[in-house]
Amino acid sequence: MKKWLFILTILAVGNTALVAQQFYEETPEAIKWVNKKFKKLNKEQRIAQLMIIRAHSNLGNDHVVKVSETIRKYNVGGLCFFQGGPVRQAMLTNMYQSMAKTPLMISIDGEWGLGMRLDSVINFPRQLMMGAVNNAELIYEFGKAVGDQCKRLGIQVNYAPDIDINNNPMNPVINDRSFGEDKYKVALYGTAYMRGMQDMGVMATGKHFPGHGDVSVDSHYDLPVINKSRAQLDELELYPFRALIKAGLGSMMTAHLYIPAIDTTANLAATLSKKSITDLLRNELGFKGLSFTDALEMKGITKYFPSGEASVEALIAGNDMLCLPEDVPGTIAAIRTAIDNGRLSWESIDARVKKILLAKYHLGLNKLKTIDTTNLVNDLNVQTNRIRTLLSKNAITLLKKENNQVFPLKKGQRIAYISIGAPGENLIATQLKNNYNASVFLFGTRASIGKQLMDDQSANNIPLERADSSSANLLVKKIKEAGFDLVIVGMHNYSRRPAKNFGLSNASVYLLNALQSFNTLTMYFGNPYAIANSTNTANLLACYEDDEITQEAVYDILIGRSEAKGILPVTVTPSLTYGTSITYNSYFPKVQAWEAGLDANKLNKIDSIANDAVEKGAVPGCVVLVARKGKIAYHKAFGYTNTDKKEVLNPSMIYDLASVTKVSATTVSIMRLVDEGKVDLEKTLGDYLSWTKNSDKANLKLKDILLHQAGLKSFITFYKELLDSTTGKPLPAYFRERSMPGFSVRVAENIYLRNDWQDTIFQRILTSPLTKSGQYIYSDNDFIFLAKVVEAVTGKNIHDYSKEIFYNPLSMTTTGFTPRNYFPLNSLVPTEDEKHFRQQMMRGDVHDEGASLFGGIAGHAGLFSNAYDLAQLYQMLLNGGTMNGQQYLKKETIQQFTAYNSDISRRGLGFDKPEKDNLSRKEPYPSKSVSLNTFGHTGFTGTCVWVDPDNDLIYIFLSNRVTPTRNNTLFGKMNVRPNIQEAIYQAIIH
Repeated sequence: MKKWLFILTILAVGNTALVAQQFYEETPEAIKWVNKKFKKLNKEQRIAQLMIIRAHSNLGNDHVVKVSETIRKYNVGGLCFFQGGPVRQAMLTNMYQSMAKTPLMISIDGEWGLGMRLDSVINFPRQLMMGAVNNAELIYEFGKAVGDQCKRLGIQVNYAPDIDINNNPMNPVINDRSFGEDKYKVALYGTAYMRGMQDMGVMATGKHFPGHGDVSVDSHYDLPVINKSRAQLDELELYPFRALIKAGLGSMMTAHLYIPAIDTTANLAATLSKKSITDLLRNELGFKGLSFTDALEMKGITKYFPSGEASVEALIAGNDMLCLPEDVPGTIAAIRTAIDNGRLSWESIDARVKKILLAKYHLGLNKLKTIDTTNLVNDLNVQTNRIRTLLSKNAITLLKKENNQVFPLKKGQRIAYISIGAPGENLIATQLKNNYNASVFLFGTRASIGKQLMDDQSANNIPLERADSSSANLLVKKIKEAGFDLVIVGMHNYSRRPAKNFGLSNASVYLLNALQSFNTLTMYFGNPYAIANSTNTANLLACYEDDEITQEAVYDILIGRSEAKGILPVTVTPSLTYGTSITYNSYFPKVQAWEAGLDANKLNKIDSIANDAVEKGAVPGCVVLVARKGKIAYHKAFGYTNTDKKEVLNPSMIYDLASVTKVSATTVSIMRLVDEGKVDLEKTLGDYLSWTKNSDKANLKLKDILLHQAGLKSFITFYKELLDSTTGKPLPAYFRERSMPGFSVRVAENIYLRNDWQDTIFQRILTSPLTKSGQYIYSDNDFIFLAKVVEAVTGKNIHDYSKEIFYNPLSMTTTGFTPRNYFPLNSLVPTEDEKHFRQQMMRGDVHDEGASLFGGIAGHAGLFSNAYDLAQLYQMLLNGGTMNGQQYLKKETIQQFTAYNSDISRRGLGFDKPEKDNLSRKEPYPSKSVSLNTFGHTGFTGTCVWVDPDNDLIYIFLSNRVTPTRNNTLFGKMNVRPNIQEAIYQAIIH
């Protein structure tokens, strides 16, 4: 019993001691099973339970016999499967489990799914392609799919995700296995991948602690050295590990790296360093899950430590499981000797064994099931193409487009497709040839494609051994003589690794650059770091992978069937840095001002107004977008994300829209339901929300609620009830520092509200006094109710419904609620350093206190977006409900909602409008020159959107004027928003 209490202490969960509860919950049933299994182990078997040994399904009978004997003789803890086939692996797993005295923990190193190791299983993309995707939700779906694969094949632990930050382009071992160079994206996407797998019951493994991204040596062959200060490690490398530990990571894999800032012991890898594992990982970062060593057979370890001694040092360091020790009996003997010598203790060994057994119990090994091989291969592949298609369509990145006419392609164009390095005519070449009559040229074709092509003397097919500068010149000459309208160059089949310029021949690079003298589009199907070879390209696509699904996704972009949505996950050149992308849709493009009937010189007045606002401290920064005649004429960012001026603002950054939520989510959703006859504005709340019927709110008409004249209070400071009256801090009875059952409503960082308190919020609204009817009172409570009407009618909350109906079909990739779930933190603009409730800088959590108590999803506030995506929604309204050939709303519904609808206010239905006597007012609203048909809204955080149908004009202003405090009144005094709006009108030419 005393020893069991030791393991309880190891797994304690407190403010810093974090662990994935699903794998380590100490239920009575789990404890009983662990104790039963533990008592059956002798001392050697207890040591062997700490070992994961290598297993293959493609190495023949001798290997199977060796693994079987090791399992029978030593009762090892688990297996790590490598190359082979799924059916063979399933049969071997069944056999190995049947002979194991203690159930085996089956693991695999499948970072991009089981296809990484097994034949017959389709590969998912590598993580660097996923790093180009601009939505963590898709990474979660990928994680679930990988978890589903593992479950189907009887695998309990996947050594993924890789959460190394690849900040060294020449990294020979991580590189495209990483999500990229940005710590926020690596942390977010690593968490999404982890959660996807762990939601399927498969344990994820973060690796390689404390960070393998900035190395130039492969630890499979030597011991890499990272010469960084501890402060630098804290700032960058350790960031994702902290994030995943906090999110509930089940296990960690350590790295064979020498990091003097952590441990100066010569040639001591972090895996074997007590300062790295016990002091840093365990004690400082609070990780209490399983710690796996990286393979102990790797040269980064064996060069300096013999097999058994390496295992001893790994355990002394604080690791739990020894992956791939070279000599099982020798390792057991070395560990026993270390125990006898007092370097290790049986108490520490026993604690580890019980911890491993507890994980095995929760991974389902207490009830072993035989793996059914029926339809196994099909089951493993059932989701792969769907997920690969989603990832490909969202990852392809447009880096340069100096010629807006280069695509979409047009019938009748004379097109050449030059494929450099492909093994033959691939899918995209065939598609272009068959559908656009393109001439296809193959350069540097691999000899393995067969004798027929090798013997082909046509200048269109140049095999590898004839692909020199002379043949490149001949090909360039042929292209020039043919007079093609467009030359498309595809870089194919090059190495994933940076060594020797990704295996690209000098002739290939020479040809690539020679072709840029034409009207050329260049596409890289592989590691994006290779794009450094294309510094002089005018039109450039990063495609990341070279499979048919990726090529199909690229083809769809070329023909205008879809748009490039990705962003560059790494820095390739000084001009192609992390985050580079062109994401303007072809049906809503960015053009020169004159093409939209605006004077560019007069639009420049916006620059001076915005810069003045930043310089004088009215706002830290802002983004201004102007669209006219269905085109983006102006889109710029000014200033910084905060007053500390550390982060420069860019136009794609995502803002808290505040009350612009009311029209951009709730109102348009109500409009759609009115269109469909599912909502009648003459009906009452009681007709849709049965729980209002015993209150005086039941008879309030939806029309009056939309007009803010139903009599509801403007707002209620719900949060004040939840604060300690003495300290002003959140009361422990209502909040927890982390999400847990009963407390899962995220209010802010480390603040989670008790789930049932949302019912109290509605009770407070229901019992609040109504004002005299027929009075205009702008109210948040109106739209809290309207969002619940949407939910009652559709069965979906306002977040899910608006995304499904509007944002996703409109390719509004950044628009939605709870953005921290989908986007890296540094893409989200902060709002207030709030002192009175949440007592922190708000970044990615909704600024509005009331909306925060709804978990950031409410009808009156909580929506986030960048300017371009928001503009797409309002261009659809300006178009009369259509966008890119799809109908979203009826024109007459839009006209109904955006017209004046009240005799006592300026309001439309949901929408704000100019004052009816605007021209005669001393301070016109929203500015002097707007037409009376203009509609839109403003937001408390410093946002607005205004649409003027008479002038075919959209104006969007996004700022965080409440940063760092809402008490800064300079923004309003300087009339920043109206002055910019007026400057736009003065720039109209025709």
